[in-house]
Amino acid sequence: MDTGAQDTSLDREWLLRALLVLQSPREVFAALRDDSEDAARARSEPIVALVWLAGIACVLATPVAGRVLDDVEFDSLLIAVWAFLGGGLFGIAVYFAAGGVLQLAGRVLGTRGTYRRARHVLGYAVAPLALALFLYWPIRIAIQGSDMFRTGGRDSGHALADVFYVFVAWALVLLVLGVRTVHGWSWPRAAATVTLAAAAGAAVLALGTLLGL
Repeated sequence: MDTGAQDTSLDREWLLRALLVLQSPREVFAALRDDSEDAARARSEPIVALVWLAGIACVLATPVAGRVLDDVEFDSLLIAVWAFLGGGLFGIAVYFAAGGVLQLAGRVLGTRGTYRRARHVLGYAVAPLALALFLYWPIRIAIQGSDMFRTGGRDSGHALADVFYVFVAWALVLLVLGVRTVHGWSWPRAAATVTLAAAAGAAVLALGTLLGL
């Protein structure tokens, strides 16, 4: 098989794993142990897609999304553009920052893995958030309509809002599983790594809030 065909096959494998991680995550994370240049390149585009979609899903859950229609200059088209561009860029920024925090937390617990692999574990772990964009948000928007994007809308505080956190919890479980599988660690050690990374991230956000950043 020539090099071009091999590259195409590898690209296809990692693209399929972006879906398979929702069904057989252990197999996908085990494949992430291969941190070679070819493997990293092949999975880069699926990861960007997952992270971009997850970012859109997350910004729709923010308080900012709940009041964008308070601005009379906003309409449905602008909301879509804002969510796609703002959410996607937000997802990419968090991916690099949180990947770095996860890598540092892993170093504290004894990992010898690379920053790149830490990012890639995170990238596949956010697949449930990307799924939420297609499974959860269309239903919620269909039920709440424009009131979801307006302060004091008639469906403000709708019970469906809490369902999104099921997808968040799913992603966190996948992240712990990913850290455990890639490094061959125990569940407590992997959970401690993710907890430490989350605590460090929360501390940075709290500091930024206190400083008015």
